[in-house]
Amino acid sequence: MSFINLFKEGGFIMYPLLVFSIVIWGVAIEKLIFLRKIRIQFFSLKNKCSELILQSKWHEARGLCHHGHPHLVGPFMAILSEDSADKEKWELNIGRRLKETQALNRRFIWLLGTIGSSAPFVGLFGTVVGIIKSFDSIAESGKSGFTVVAAGLSEALIATAAGIIVAVIAILFYNYFQTALNALDLRIRNGLEDLMDQIDSNKKVKETGLGN
Repeated sequence: MSFINLFKEGGFIMYPLLVFSIVIWGVAIEKLIFLRKIRIQFFSLKNKCSELILQSKWHEARGLCHHGHPHLVGPFMAILSEDSADKEKWELNIGRRLKETQALNRRFIWLLGTIGSSAPFVGLFGTVVGIIKSFDSIAESGKSGFTVVAAGLSEALIATAAGIIVAVIAILFYNYFQTALNALDLRIRNGLEDLMDQIDSNKKVKETGLGN
């Protein structure tokens, strides 16, 4: 049986499942491209900022960060802000910007979780509709038997299988991206903390030099 025939056999319930499938693959492709892009940009930006901080080129470092990836601008600009004089305020500001970045990185992920939890119920609805059609066929023909109910049962089983397959794919992608994004969050946090330590070290060196 071809895919087109299988789609037709599944009945109208296959249309929302088809939309779910398109959304799943759209989100997955967008996230795969995004993760690769932001990892590269983050480490590139961090290394360049580190070099400029060593040279005390704060204005150049801020300009570089301002033109970075939109999701990274907030944390990097907070790192290079004047609040560094007040360490507690500085760390709180960086923490807020980092949470904003984490939320932005997770956009569209909720779609995968929603589809993963709802697709089986959509398939179940198709099962119910298929069984109802089977009983309607019996009522209309006044006969029972496999040939009478075959069409309805076929639609029910195909809708159920399609709903489960869509849900499994959505959950697999959801779990994968949650793990990948958690790892990305950790790398970004550690990288920012490295820059914070570097800025603190530079200040201590300057203060010691002025003291002498």
